Amino acid sequence: QAVLEIEPQPHRQVAASGLDDVARAFADVTDLKVPFLRGHARGVAELAVAAARQLKFAEAEVTTLHRAALLHDIGRVGVANGIWEKPGPLTRHEWEQVRLHPYHTERILSCSPALADLAPLAGMHHERLDGSGYYRQATADTIPLAARVLAAADAYQAMTQARPYRPALAAEAAAGELLAGAKQGQFDGAAVQAVLAAAGQTQASRRRVWPASLSDREVEVLILLTRGATNKQVAAELNISPKTAGHHVQHIYNKINVSTRAGAAILPFSKRMIRGGHGLPHTLAQVGGDDGKHNFARRNKDRLPPPWCGSAADPGPG
Repeated sequence: QAVLEIEPQPHRQVAASGLDDVARAFADVTDLKVPFLRGHARGVAELAVAAARQLKFAEAEVTTLHRAALLHDIGRVGVANGIWEKPGPLTRHEWEQVRLHPYHTERILSCSPALADLAPLAGMHHERLDGSGYYRQATADTIPLAARVLAAADAYQAMTQARPYRPALAAEAAAGELLAGAKQGQFDGAAVQAVLAAAGQTQASRRRVWPASLSDREVEVLILLTRGATNKQVAAELNISPKTAGHHVQHIYNKINVSTRAGAAILPFSKRMIRGGHGLPHTLAQVGGDDGKHNFARRNKDRLPPPWCGSAADPGPG
């Protein structure tokens, strides 16, 4: 109210029918906070709306979800740009700041009578069904379907956009990560399927032929290698033994005719399996070679997968 009192007259009043335009404006301004976020909120909103319609949401529910999706990251303005743009591991204090941005979103929206109803939904975009999300660490019994759709849409959109600490994932790889999250109990299966369908990532479209006749599992391993993961880290991420991970790595080498991780790391970029991003070298040679002492994984272990923002491993896209 105090701000309105010092605003030049006449004050412009926005009717309920104009709230979508207001939400889009706030979304665009929020995404301009850091360059790599450009278009993020609108992308999340488009996916969420399409998914909601597939799930037969009532039109009023679709409208609410659309606005909440546009505004879900407005709380980012409460966190310093230096944290969002940091290419290396976050400190404990920095990570706590990141975890609070959904709280800031909720508080900001709650201050506006016209937007207050959106606050609880928008503030849940990082919650996970297994309680591993933030900021409330809510569990499945307290997370409504609309929030589950928003979480899946946000995660998918974020994974397909580059961040300072990782490259963007190809659509197929992002779909695989989201499905894995559903299997692990973080995401709602129906919400994930609806979001992937909205993104054009149906089961049929994911059955693609990879370069060099790589299998889906070998592609998963290769993408982790590209991020700088060691065999042990690959094994932990994919729930396989280090020995099995080593076998996959050797099979990849044989199929693509290379003998080092640096050579293997080039393939995903040259074949557009991953889109390049800021802050992540395209080969391990750029950060000290394959000896494991100075590689990207060791220097940025807190930034390793999962690439959606659901744990301290990734401060997340918002």
